[in-house]
Amino acid sequence: MGREVFKRPTCPFCGLLVEPPRELTTRRQGEMPVGSCSCGAVYACDESGRNVGAAQIEAIVFGCNMDWDLAWNLLPEEDYRLEIVDCYDYQTHLIIPGGFYQSRRIAGVLVFVRLHDDVLEVTAEGVQNRLHKAEKIAEKAPKQAHIPIEKTRSLSKKDVEGHVLALRMDPLLAAAPTDRKILRTLQRLLYSGDDTLRHRAAEALGRVSAVVGDTNPGAVSKILQGLFYAITDTAASSWGAFEAVGEIIRHKPELYAGYLPQLFAFLGDTTRRAVTLETIATVAEVRPDLLRKHTYHFLAFLEDPEPAVRGQAVRLLGFLQAAEMRQDLEKLLKDPEELRVYREGDVVRLSVGRLAREALDRL
Repeated sequence: MGREVFKRPTCPFCGLLVEPPRELTTRRQGEMPVGSCSCGAVYACDESGRNVGAAQIEAIVFGCNMDWDLAWNLLPEEDYRLEIVDCYDYQTHLIIPGGFYQSRRIAGVLVFVRLHDDVLEVTAEGVQNRLHKAEKIAEKAPKQAHIPIEKTRSLSKKDVEGHVLALRMDPLLAAAPTDRKILRTLQRLLYSGDDTLRHRAAEALGRVSAVVGDTNPGAVSKILQGLFYAITDTAASSWGAFEAVGEIIRHKPELYAGYLPQLFAFLGDTTRRAVTLETIATVAEVRPDLLRKHTYHFLAFLEDPEPAVRGQAVRLLGFLQAAEMRQDLEKLLKDPEELRVYREGDVVRLSVGRLAREALDRL
């Protein structure tokens, strides 16, 4: 009918055609493909169209040459501009305006970020060097040798919930290598209205993700991206998402510690400050070295008017063994206000003063 059905993707900032996004050899398996335009803009590909927030983060961090600290100090409009291109099909590298192609629904997006020239001067060369080493996503990686795994019976939803409620982790960990549904089943339990069940589900998800991450780290990366999307999307429910992020990173920091800086952005939100500190503390308890350089960033939260914020900041600084904060922690020893803390499988109420004593004992 003379209508243009397909379009080749172009940069929304300069109008030039862009190349297919690539998977970086230096990135963790399963993360989003990225690319760059000759005008200096970079882009990330979200194949499903359901993780736009995570794709934005991917693009900004990639544009900063993987410098997470630099990325999380940038401000929208002031330091970068953002544009989203919808209906992108990563298989054909085409824009499909109708949203369907060969019986496939096309919902992918390209998230473009154009950094300020001052930032580009520092990062542009490194970004191009990474892309030159990358493989185009259309290229097939060599097949890995098949390693037989002893199969176990898949767990039903009722089985999984029962194990979580009873804190029986062994059956969940045994099923993890072969049960493809277990991650999603555990994720659904995060939406429970029971605070204890949510925390137990988050812990179970973290432990199971560590097992799955040994053979399929990309599957866990997608879970993390979905959790961050739930957190950033005001229309989605974020119940249990923070707790799950903390547990996943805690149990496999060598693979997923790169997601930690994404949490810092939520410390500015007073409604989510306490749970953000709790999430960071979950990781700091086992890997304080990952957060030690940020110690002074958490100091101001010891004076927050919200008891839960003060208490979680105390826990975090205790795990970081921040001896330089001793006097600040001592000021809270008589603080009688209580907060809810997840500890050894149960949610208990503890005073800020008691948590301060525990933190001081660790110094």
